Amino acid sequence: MNRPRVGVVGVGHLGHHHARAWSRIEGVTLVGGFDLDPAVRERAARDLGLIPFETLEALADRVDLVSIAAPTPSHAELTHFCLSRGLHVLVEKPMAQTVTEGEAMLAAARAGKRALFVGQVERFNPAVQAARPNLKSPRFIEAHRLAPIVPRGIDVDVILDLMIHDLDLALWLTRSRVTQVHAVGVPVLTPRIDIANARLTFASGCVANLTASRVSREKVRKIRFFEANEYLSIDCLNRSVEAYTLKPAESDAPEDLLRRIRPLLIHVEARDPLESELTHFLALTREPEGSWEETEVALDALRVAEEVRAQALRNLPLDLPV
Repeated sequence: MNRPRVGVVGVGHLGHHHARAWSRIEGVTLVGGFDLDPAVRERAARDLGLIPFETLEALADRVDLVSIAAPTPSHAELTHFCLSRGLHVLVEKPMAQTVTEGEAMLAAARAGKRALFVGQVERFNPAVQAARPNLKSPRFIEAHRLAPIVPRGIDVDVILDLMIHDLDLALWLTRSRVTQVHAVGVPVLTPRIDIANARLTFASGCVANLTASRVSREKVRKIRFFEANEYLSIDCLNRSVEAYTLKPAESDAPEDLLRRIRPLLIHVEARDPLESELTHFLALTREPEGSWEETEVALDALRVAEEVRAQALRNLPLDLPV
């Protein structure tokens, strides 16, 4: 069997990471990359040894699958083009700017029988992977994703820039749909919403409280799960898990409760999330139908993100136009 040939579309900051990760994955050939900006192409060629292509058409003729790591506003157009050329596509999060665009992208993948996968890399965070088997029926989720402002991410609001990660994780790990959304948010440093909070209710009865901010002086990426008799705190930044379980009662004495709370040891393997994600996508190219089901979850996250934004805009103070 021939080795799958890979291309990277958009070879800026995130594209650099994709190119490096693909170069470390066995069984594929990294052909090269394309970017609209000649200076970015030249930098990728100089720093990574990545063969630069001056047009997307030229790259598409030489590869079987692509990573799209271009700015969000171009995701839909680039995905449609690559799918039309018979390529399997991994597109970085968020998959598109709107649900309508995302639905059309998934429909095109199904029609062309090609894999389409969204780069929700936190699913492959080793701490999330280690904690996942212990998550059975979450009752409450608390997430904080805070970061300093990064100029390359301000083409979208903080909901699509940061909160989308925790929206996706909440949907993926609860295996339940959102039935109710309450959200607020305000612009601070940009004309778009820079800090937002969303309270979600799921069909399962679980409630999630998610906060995302890009006006923080420090990075925080924590998501906590509360279940019957169990608590798990996942630190996505440091890739660690803190967990506790409640042992069965031996008596009815109130002081017995504290003795029943025991640490739950969860081993986190040292793995690169992006390499894990790309390897998973590579496997999906052999059975594209599997990618569509997983992409539906990412599309649901985009639907919830759209509702969070709509509510936040409706709740804006009158003197804060966005």
